[in-house]
Amino acid sequence: MASNTTLNHTSTNESLTISSTSVTRSVTTTTISTTTVTTTPSHFNSTTAAPGFWPSLLNKIPLPRWAIYAIIALILLVILICVLCCCAKCCCKGKKKKKKKQDQRISLKGINGTTTTALVQPDTGDVEYGSADQRRGKLLYSLEYNAARSEMAVGIKEAAELMAMDHGGTSDPYVKVYVLPSKSKTFETKVFRKTLNPVFNESFKYQISQKELGESTLVIQVYDFNRFSKHDVIGELRLELSAVDWNHVIEEWRDLSKPSKHEQEHLGEICFSLRYVPTASKLTVVILEAKNLKKMDHGGYSDPYVKVQLILDKRKWKKKKTSVKKQTLNPYFNESFTFDVSFEQIQKVQLVISVWDHDKMSRNDAIGKIFLGCDATGNQLRHWADMLSNPRRPVAQWHTLLSADQVDSTLALKHTLRIPFTNKTF
Repeated sequence: MASNTTLNHTSTNESLTISSTSVTRSVTTTTISTTTVTTTPSHFNSTTAAPGFWPSLLNKIPLPRWAIYAIIALILLVILICVLCCCAKCCCKGKKKKKKKQDQRISLKGINGTTTTALVQPDTGDVEYGSADQRRGKLLYSLEYNAARSEMAVGIKEAAELMAMDHGGTSDPYVKVYVLPSKSKTFETKVFRKTLNPVFNESFKYQISQKELGESTLVIQVYDFNRFSKHDVIGELRLELSAVDWNHVIEEWRDLSKPSKHEQEHLGEICFSLRYVPTASKLTVVILEAKNLKKMDHGGYSDPYVKVQLILDKRKWKKKKTSVKKQTLNPYFNESFTFDVSFEQIQKVQLVISVWDHDKMSRNDAIGKIFLGCDATGNQLRHWADMLSNPRRPVAQWHTLLSADQVDSTLALKHTLRIPFTNKTF
């Protein structure tokens, strides 16, 4: 009995031991499983907690995410538009090049055939000046002669379809009229800005006898005005007056032709600025430079200087001159002269700018002249009017020199008798 009790007790202890062992194992298992469960989320959190480059960059920007995405979308849209514009521009250039090649082929075919007029007018910069295959436009003029007064009236009505001389596809046309061979007077119309169809409606009169009519040629030239460079000839008309029927008034359209090679002798050009201050009664003339002057010396050069002269009531009034520039046809002066001229006098005074060749051993020769004032015409009158309409502001412009005889005959100066002074010392 005792032994059974002992055995039961032993069994009970073993079962308790086993149970304890089981509990320990289960606890261990639970611990292991708990460790496993807690380890797995810890590893997962370490992966998501370290963001990439872009998320970290977005987090640093102090703007909401929607605003950041909107800005990025706008930038991409602008880039896309720029790319599309570049592509479109490249396509347009390719089309223009193809069209230009086709036009050139067409014009070449026209030249090789019997047609004398080019089908497509090329750019003015790509064609040699004065080529015969260009249409220069047409001019409407009128002629009338009064035998009793020995007076010829030349009317410049209008021009049409003039050749474009500027890069914008237009011109600044004006018309110059003179009679050869005397060329006593040269008239100019007003300048019309940016047009190929100007309407002039101006008339000029010449005193010419019937005998001179049979020996004279009327020259009508259409120019393109340029303030700071040489004026280009668009085209001209040359009319032999001996072949004109003067029994009635002539009014007709005629096509302009290219400038004649037998044009007047080129004397050069001069650039100067004018400034008038009415309150101070000061007229300031700045002689800037001259170019392409006529060769006066045997070595192919000249020794030019400029004389500035004021004419009042057809009498010489005041004059000044620049320094002499040795052996050059393109002198640079930049010399200023100031005259006291009242507002009443400025409306009657004539300004004469003349270029002379200096000679030590002989008399100085006049290369060319130009005169400005309210009695001037064409570009000279325009320059003078610009000065008066812009007081206190200098206005600069290039002018083509005319012959001294032509300017002197136009001014018709009254020469005063000079009485020698016995007490004058030299």
